[in-house]
Amino acid sequence: MTLTDSECKFVKKELGRDPNSLEYGMLDIMFSEHCSYKSSRPILRLFPNEGKHVILGPGDDAGIVELTDELALVIGMESHNHPSAIEPYGGAGTGIGGILRDIISMGAKPIALLDSLRFGPLEDQKSRYIFEYVVKGISDYGNRVGVPTVGGEIEFDDNFKFNPLVNVICAGLVNKSDIVLGSAPNVGDIFVLMGGTTGRDGIHGVTFASEELTTESELESRPAVQVGDPFTKKMVMEATFEALDKIDVVGLKDLGGGGLTCCVSEMAAKGGNGAEVELTTIPLREEGMTPYEIMLSESQERMIFVVNPKDVDALMEIFNKYELPAAVIGKVTDTGSLVLKKEGEVIANVQTELLSDPPVVNRESCNPKEKGCGPSESAEYQEVEDIDPQESLLKLLSSQNIASKSWVYRQYDHEVQIRTVIKPGDDAAVLRIDDEKAIALTSDCNSIHTKLDPYHGGAGAIAEAIRNVVSMGAEPVCVVDCLNFGNPEKPDVFWQFKECIKGMSDIANKFETPVISGNVSFYNETEGVTVNPSPVVGVAGLMNIKDIRTMDFKNEEDKIILIGKTYPELDGSQYHKEIFDIVQGKSPKVNMDAEFESSEAVLKIIHEDENDAVTAVHDCSAGGIAVAVAEMAISGDLGATIDVSKVPKEDNISDAETLFSESNARFIVTVKSEYVDEILNKINAPAAVIGEVGGKTLTIDQNLINVDIEKLKESYYGVIEKFMA
Repeated sequence: MTLTDSECKFVKKELGRDPNSLEYGMLDIMFSEHCSYKSSRPILRLFPNEGKHVILGPGDDAGIVELTDELALVIGMESHNHPSAIEPYGGAGTGIGGILRDIISMGAKPIALLDSLRFGPLEDQKSRYIFEYVVKGISDYGNRVGVPTVGGEIEFDDNFKFNPLVNVICAGLVNKSDIVLGSAPNVGDIFVLMGGTTGRDGIHGVTFASEELTTESELESRPAVQVGDPFTKKMVMEATFEALDKIDVVGLKDLGGGGLTCCVSEMAAKGGNGAEVELTTIPLREEGMTPYEIMLSESQERMIFVVNPKDVDALMEIFNKYELPAAVIGKVTDTGSLVLKKEGEVIANVQTELLSDPPVVNRESCNPKEKGCGPSESAEYQEVEDIDPQESLLKLLSSQNIASKSWVYRQYDHEVQIRTVIKPGDDAAVLRIDDEKAIALTSDCNSIHTKLDPYHGGAGAIAEAIRNVVSMGAEPVCVVDCLNFGNPEKPDVFWQFKECIKGMSDIANKFETPVISGNVSFYNETEGVTVNPSPVVGVAGLMNIKDIRTMDFKNEEDKIILIGKTYPELDGSQYHKEIFDIVQGKSPKVNMDAEFESSEAVLKIIHEDENDAVTAVHDCSAGGIAVAVAEMAISGDLGATIDVSKVPKEDNISDAETLFSESNARFIVTVKSEYVDEILNKINAPAAVIGEVGGKTLTIDQNLINVDIEKLKESYYGVIEKFMA
């Protein structure tokens, strides 16, 4: 049990008695970090969550923003880190299942999945195994339920050997008039449980997710990993959509972490009510299950509908048609308590407010650079001697973090539902909404930057995700997040968390891009190895289809414009990591004003581009200018000539810093030559023509880099495939 002594005292005071074992179990999971957000809630209030497009912010299964007069986007993000470390195939698959249910429970049809993944290096056999089966779990589940996986990102680092991170975004569409909330507002309404039967899998899943892993976890905690069933999920989706179409569904919520206890208590509490549940009516998968097991089970593919008594028969007819187990399990009451009965006898009685809104914990925090706070990092700063830039570029392109991820996304069906306009491999995915509108979706995080500077690393995650959707021609409308950190009881870890949220909040406020949904995953530690702080963010952008831009070079003689200034910011870069195997110093800073100016400039030249003068756009991030230009050349099968002296940059920075610095707020844009002056005059940010598209060679100042496109491709492609053969 994870309840602390002080929490036990609080519970006894609120109940006026000692809880029984069933009540203790229910309170234990609801007071867990995973369900209660007891450590993070006070800090998360820094996030802006209101804006001109926002229909629903944090607090339900997903957030909602307006897209058109009729349509809204429902979007959420979840983690399944601990389960994926123990059982990668099932852990990843049930992560997909959970986020799909979150979207469905708002009344929306899922249209896209994105995954943000972190693993140990592929040279490590166990990391390779986890990577292979996480990807397979995502692929099999998403493909079987008919929802395209359209994007994501992957990072490999020694730090993630014992603590892989599996974060998933799902987006769905709903008519604004059809939005459903996870609430039970009307006394007398009926709870109907539908979907998979309840078994013993997933018991203590949320408490398992709220503890550090150990070397014994793989054996001891395997029963806490849920078992997914994508075929049942497909039926659950179809039955849910038909029920929403034909029945006046008052409330709807999926059963995820915390199972029946969490779902029923939260729905009742949001409606200001209580609930009564008869356990003998719940369809079970296994014989002899105890009330404790039934209420704590996290068996997958289950939904709870709240309907008026007069609609129960019609609802059950729909579920019977799909041959899905379903049962009336209880009713909404005015008692303010969750009352459990077995054959009419009361066996548990706990206030819904106590279950759904545990008290927060005010954690201590301190900067690990201060004496006596957390592990000391006393290593001296290492000076490096730059090597040949062409050799550096080829090594970077063949590094696991930059090389092509096509081995992964080839396993995903990214065209099912035929909405996908821009497929995986560009800065963001683009999906058609109607004949004129589309959305761009992306996910981003740089855990090394966040480790070196949580404030700027957190801000940089949102900034890069915004640049990615802007590069496609979309205006960012909302942010979702999955905040992956170590043990919050450690002051240095909690300091990282607080600083990260401050940085993310500042950049979100600057762009007036609200954070509408998210997830916090703490305790990503294994026997002293703490995961690098990884604030993974997703950004959705709204756009006109005519404004879509892609990164690939298009035409000979197009001019290459760099927007944004380059600084000597190689600390925390892929250049330092891959070429010299060092991570040190300070991460690149995020200049909020510069970031906003650059993004606004790109959107302006795209939105006002009546002559189709802007032919390609790519944000500049990992690997710097050299890698960004190489990626554009590889994807367009066209070379380029770059003049480093033309790059807008701080005075007296070296060639290596110019080429590989990971300074923020930068874009590379190609423009038809006859429109260059016109485009430059519209850019209210540092900008200059730095080169020209053409030929089959990438040349950067003849004496720095001069390499054939085919050589770039040889480095960039096939890296992951060699390990997975």
